Amino acid sequence: MNKKKLVMIGNGMAGVSAIEHILKLAPQKFEITIFGSEPHPNYNRIMLSAVLAGDTTVDDIVMNSFEWYEENNITLYTGHTITHIDTEKQTVKSDQGVTVAYDELIIATGSNPFMLPLPGADKEGVIAFRNIQDCETMIEAAKKYSKAVVIGGGLLGIEAARGFINLGMKVDVVHIFDYVMERQLDQPASALLREALEEQGMNFLLKKESAEILGDTRVKGLRFKDGTETEADLIVMAVGIRPNVELAKASGIHVERGIVVNDYMETNIPHVYSVGECAEHRGIVYGLVAPLYEQGAVLAKRIVGVDTSPYEGSVVYTKLKVSGVDVFSAGEFVDGEGTKAIRIHDDFSGIYKKVVVKENKIIGAVLFGDTSDGTRLMKLIRDETDISEFDKTAILSEPGGANHSAGAGVAQMADDEIICGCNGVSKGTICAAIKEQGLTSVEEIKNCTSASRSCGGCKPLVSELLAYTLGEEYDQAASKETICNCTDLAHEEVVEAIREKGLTHVREVMSVLNWKTEEGCSKCRPALNYYLGMVHPVQYSDDDTSRFVNERMHANIQKDGTYSVVPRIYGGVTTAEDLKKIADVAVKYNVPTVKLTGGQRIDLLGVKKEDLVPMWEDLDMPSGYAYGKALRTVKTCVGETYCRFGTADSMGMGIRLEKRFEGLNTPHKVKMAVSACPRNCAESGIKDFGVVAIDGGWELYVGGNGGIKVRVGDLLATVKTEDEVVEYAEAFLQYYRETAKYLERTSHWLERVGLPHVQKVLEDEDTRQALRARMDEALSIHQDPWKEAVENSEIRKNLYEVIEVV
Repeated sequence: MNKKKLVMIGNGMAGVSAIEHILKLAPQKFEITIFGSEPHPNYNRIMLSAVLAGDTTVDDIVMNSFEWYEENNITLYTGHTITHIDTEKQTVKSDQGVTVAYDELIIATGSNPFMLPLPGADKEGVIAFRNIQDCETMIEAAKKYSKAVVIGGGLLGIEAARGFINLGMKVDVVHIFDYVMERQLDQPASALLREALEEQGMNFLLKKESAEILGDTRVKGLRFKDGTETEADLIVMAVGIRPNVELAKASGIHVERGIVVNDYMETNIPHVYSVGECAEHRGIVYGLVAPLYEQGAVLAKRIVGVDTSPYEGSVVYTKLKVSGVDVFSAGEFVDGEGTKAIRIHDDFSGIYKKVVVKENKIIGAVLFGDTSDGTRLMKLIRDETDISEFDKTAILSEPGGANHSAGAGVAQMADDEIICGCNGVSKGTICAAIKEQGLTSVEEIKNCTSASRSCGGCKPLVSELLAYTLGEEYDQAASKETICNCTDLAHEEVVEAIREKGLTHVREVMSVLNWKTEEGCSKCRPALNYYLGMVHPVQYSDDDTSRFVNERMHANIQKDGTYSVVPRIYGGVTTAEDLKKIADVAVKYNVPTVKLTGGQRIDLLGVKKEDLVPMWEDLDMPSGYAYGKALRTVKTCVGETYCRFGTADSMGMGIRLEKRFEGLNTPHKVKMAVSACPRNCAESGIKDFGVVAIDGGWELYVGGNGGIKVRVGDLLATVKTEDEVVEYAEAFLQYYRETAKYLERTSHWLERVGLPHVQKVLEDEDTRQALRARMDEALSIHQDPWKEAVENSEIRKNLYEVIEVV
């Protein structure tokens, strides 16, 4: 059967949600192509504020990994912006010159941040807060500057300001109105929020209208129309969004404020649909995720030919945590003509609740500090329930009252009550999944039902429902973190089973341990591949199909489809011959960018996939494993050889460590550094294993991390000789390899198992030597992957086939 060609413009939450529905309804019907302007897979934009605040990472907010697209045979073009739609020929063309034909087209281009047209808005340091790049820019700015100004006192502005406080910056929030978050809160609730945020260090400049951004090339401050000013090293505009409709408008598609669609998300052009923040339905453009997911579900059924009720609009509500405070609002929560209100206002506990009633129906509500009533109130609003016979004093529960006992709230809910509003998941759906699928954690419920997948505001309720459904089994289940949704087994249980049962292949593990899915998934297969190699280092043959894409390519794929190649440069020390070799290769293969990395290496960026194997052949250098869950780099200072402060040969020590652990497979990437004195020029204090020379010996630091959430390494031990440095490094890394969960950095592992425990293990001479012996075995099989590829014609042929598939 010839598949129809489905193309989607946009790789955001709303559009990909629609694609997920399509795959469930008709997995074989379409050949799917997705274009996304950003260099990332689909991620949770709602959680960007958590990344900025350091509570999570970019990797953690990815909703659909690159492997998911591959597994579902979706062609994904990241870093491609569609510049032209030909609705007659039914083709789309990207700014990278890619043209794709379609039978059905979905436009899910989302929205753009609105930037105030102020004088000076083009200065360096003036940005929006809309995507991962904005987030990374703000994090980098916080390392150099001390004062931020956020223009906009709505939800996004407040969250951006909270992130800056976490990053150690002073921050002003500028708002044109006299109270913040006016779209989600009434004045009393807003006053409580402002008080809580001021205690956290936030400064508010209310009823201020921005007039001009000050500074020369970079922003220095902000002037207001009343003549006052405030200093600023960085200005973030969070004043709203506008539907991204220019492409649709240029293509002859009907556009008002957004792309106009009917009740089935169809535009005025046949075979062209629109969904998400760019779509306008019955005169309304929605900016919250729940309505957009509802639109996507209707679109999916329509496009695959399944009967569906029309989309008739959504009751807008918000339930989330704003800078540590729970907030819920729905419907018309501001007092108006013909309305009455029920209120609870507890200044002591910082809780405010208000329900607005009109003609004996609840038309709106706002909750601050305690949102446990939110789901029940939302149902009353949606159902337009007549409350004339209700006890008005019981509509809102008292703070800390009987209704707050564990499980009591969910026990009283009807099965059709919505638990996760973003994804429309009911109590009955979650309970059935827990019982039928044997789910034992909130993460499993998220993977199975999508509940709590978006804003995460319903996680406490999902957890409560899990406890209520499992009963006595909950405590045991809650403490167990399974590898993925394919199994009920934890990481430790899988490793133990591999050892005890002598399992030697990925498929054998899945078969013997009763995996729920025959092929596994992109989360468990790489984990099993690592655990098998760790337990049986000599006997096990690495399963290349169970590795991540970059590891299979032995290069990092870039947003434009080219690759990044990083040869090994031991300890950051190279020779003129190797530099010439790299330069010759860069010229021969027309490499557009040659970059010196932070790890003291050379990165060849923009390599074509067909050039990968011959390039490595010409380089004739070992791989730097810049893509691998392995030792990446050993950073060094120049040491006593040249530096007047150096007390040891840091370069020699670094080269020795890098050569010793080259190619070692680890649960996550590992970075090392060697500094020749406590001045720590090689940043040894924030590496997975850092070495610092002192008078008469070396200090060994472990568990450091220089990422978004910096963690300073802990002092593991102080030793006297270089041999002891290597000995402790071998024992430490092997113990990490054997006891960490796959994809767990040393920083997280060390916090979980505890430094005293690791020290006790390594202090025992017999245990340390046993760990070193197993490390010897693990390292005995290392061979640079590209050496084998260029020497073996069959492997070389297969490698090209793998590259072509990817």
